[in-house]
Amino acid sequence: MAPETPGTETQALSNLLQENRRFAPPANLAAAANVTAAAYDEAAADRLAFWERAADRLTWAKRWDTTLEWNAPFSKWFVGGQLNVAYNCVDHHVEAGNGDKVAYFWEGEPGDSRTLTYADLQCEVNKAANALTELGVGQGDRVAIYMPMIPELPISMLACARIGAIHSVVFGGFSASALQSRIEDADAKLVITADGGYRRGNPSALKPTVDEAVANTPSIQHVLVVKRTNQEIAVNERDVFWDDIVERQSDQHVAEPHDAEHPLYILYTSGTTGKPKGILHTTGGYLTQTAWTHHAVFDLKPDSDIYWCTADIGWVTGHSYIVYGPLANGATSVIYEGTPDTPHRGRFWELVQKYKITILYTAPTAIRTFMKWGDDIPAKYDMSSLRILGSVGEPINPEAYVWYREHIGHDRCPVVDTWWQTETGAIMISPLPGVTSGKPGAAMKPLPGIVADVVDDQGNSVPNGGGGFLVVKEPWPSMLRTIWGDDQRYIDTYWSRFDGMYFPGDGAKKDEDGDLWLLGRVDDVMLVSGHNISTTEVESALVSHPKVAEAAVVGATDPVTGQAIVSFVILRGTAEESDDIATDLRNHVAKTLGPIAKPRQILVVPELPKTRSGKIMRRLLRDVAENRSVGDVTTLADSTVMNLISEKLPSAKSED
Repeated sequence: MAPETPGTETQALSNLLQENRRFAPPANLAAAANVTAAAYDEAAADRLAFWERAADRLTWAKRWDTTLEWNAPFSKWFVGGQLNVAYNCVDHHVEAGNGDKVAYFWEGEPGDSRTLTYADLQCEVNKAANALTELGVGQGDRVAIYMPMIPELPISMLACARIGAIHSVVFGGFSASALQSRIEDADAKLVITADGGYRRGNPSALKPTVDEAVANTPSIQHVLVVKRTNQEIAVNERDVFWDDIVERQSDQHVAEPHDAEHPLYILYTSGTTGKPKGILHTTGGYLTQTAWTHHAVFDLKPDSDIYWCTADIGWVTGHSYIVYGPLANGATSVIYEGTPDTPHRGRFWELVQKYKITILYTAPTAIRTFMKWGDDIPAKYDMSSLRILGSVGEPINPEAYVWYREHIGHDRCPVVDTWWQTETGAIMISPLPGVTSGKPGAAMKPLPGIVADVVDDQGNSVPNGGGGFLVVKEPWPSMLRTIWGDDQRYIDTYWSRFDGMYFPGDGAKKDEDGDLWLLGRVDDVMLVSGHNISTTEVESALVSHPKVAEAAVVGATDPVTGQAIVSFVILRGTAEESDDIATDLRNHVAKTLGPIAKPRQILVVPELPKTRSGKIMRRLLRDVAENRSVGDVTTLADSTVMNLISEKLPSAKSED
C-alpha cells in the first residue's frame, strides 16, 4: 500500500454508498417484542445494572459479589458467582417441566434424522460426562473436538462444560497440521472425533486426519470416536469408541457449579499464520450475553419458535447461537449436517418447509449463492412460517439484504444484520426486530449495554457522515479474557492501537443518522489516488447490478494510482457474459459510488475462492490480480477454483 499522510486512513473510509430504503418492524411483532426501545435507555442509565438483570435470567448456584472487575484490558464479570453452563442449558428446563420439549431436530445430509428432547439431551450429556470422567478428564483439562455436524458434537461440548473441562472445537475441514497445532497449543488430553461425516453426497473421512495429527502429540491420551459413516478406519491403541464407553454409562450425573470466570472454551481463529491464536471465553459473562442477545435479537418465543442457525458449530456462531444461547433459552433448534446444494439446490428451503422454521440465521455468502442459483428455487417451497431473518459473518450487501427479505421473507420478515466476532463471544451491533427500521446493509446501532463507536486514527469520535475505525469503549460480559497462554499477545493484538479501547480490526462509517455500516477488515481497504475505498462498498455496488450475483474486490499495485481496484464477479444464473459486460459494470460502479471507485479490471469468473465456512480468500485473489504465483490453497472448499480464475489472466500463475 502506498504511504499515507496523517488522517488519510479516516478519509479513506468516508461514506460513498448511499442507501435510502427503510423497512419498519411489522406492527404485530413490535407490539409483542421481547425487547423494546426502553432497553437502550435502561442500559445507558446504568450499564452494569442492565447486565445484572440479564444475568438474572440464568440460574446461579451462588450469586456474584461484584458485577465487574476491570483491570484494563483484563475483565472479570460476576465475580464470586457460581453456576454450571450445562445445568442452565439442559437440567434447568427438565426440572421446570419441559423435558418433553424438543431441543434439537437434527437432519443428516442423506436424509436421516433424529429428534432430541431436553430430557433426551440431559441423559446423553450425563452419560458423556461420566465417560469423560472415566477417561481421566477433569476440571481444567482441555478436550479437542473435531467432528461433523452430528448431535454428539453439542453433547460433547455440554459434557465438557458440565465437568469443568475446557473444550477446543476445531472445524472439521481443517488439515492435520492445523489440528495438531491447536492440540499442542492447548495441551489437550483427549480428542473427540468421528469416523467421518457426509458432505456433498459422499462420506468424508475425519479419523485419518486425527490419526495424523495425534501421531506426534504426546499429551493426547485417548481418541474418542463416534461411528457416523461406518467407513473402514485404522484402530489405534488409544482409540475408544463412543458406543463402547458412553452407552454403558449411567444417565445420572450431578452438575457441580463452577466459578463465573472458570474457562469454558478455547476457539482458535481461522486464517492465522504461525502460532495459532486461541481465544479464551469463560462461563458466567459469556452465557449471560449469548442468552440475552439470542432472546433479544431474534425475539425468541421458546413456546412457538423453531430456530435454525445454518453455521457450523466449529465456528463461534455455532458455539453461541446453535449451542449455548439457544439452549440456555429453552429454544427448539434445527441442526443440519450437510451443504445447501445436496441433494439439490432447494435443500435449505425444503428444511424450512419441513420443520416450519420461524427464525433463520445464515451468512451473506450463502444468500448471494442462492441469488446466483435463481429466484425460482425458493419460490417452490412454503416458507410462510418464517418471521425473522438474520445475517452473520461479514457485512451484507444491500442488494443481498433486499433479495433475502423479498424472496425468503416475502417482505414480511425483518432482517437483523449482526456484527460480532470470535473475540466478542456474542452479538454486539444489530437491529432489534421489534424496534429498528432496518436499512439494507447497515448493522445499525450497538445493542443495549454495548458501548461502540467509530473513531479517527487519533482515537477521536468521528461525526455523523464520517468513517474510521470501529472500537468498543467499555468491557462487555462475553468478551474474550485473553489469548490462551499469551496475555501480551492479547494486549498487543486488540488494545495497542487506541488507548483504552478494544480495536477489532474493522473499518466502519456512521451515516447521517449515526447508524453504523461495517466496511470489513481495515486490511481490505484500498488506497486509490489518496482515497481510502472499502472493498465492501465496491462489492455492494457491483452486486446492485441486476446481472451480478456475487463479487469480490481487491487492491492491486498500480504505478499511477498506488493501488487499483480489481473485481471478480459471478453472474446471476440468467445472465450471460458479453463483450461489454465489463464496461457496463465499471460504469455502474462509477455511477453508484463515483469515478474514483471505478475498477481497473473486471473479471467474470465461475466461482470465488472460499473456505468451507464461506469466507472469501481475498489474499489469493490479490495474487492473481498482481500476477503472482497463487499461495496456499489447502483451506479452500474447492482448490481447483483458483485454476479457473487464473485462466482469466493469461499471465497469472497458479501453484497447487
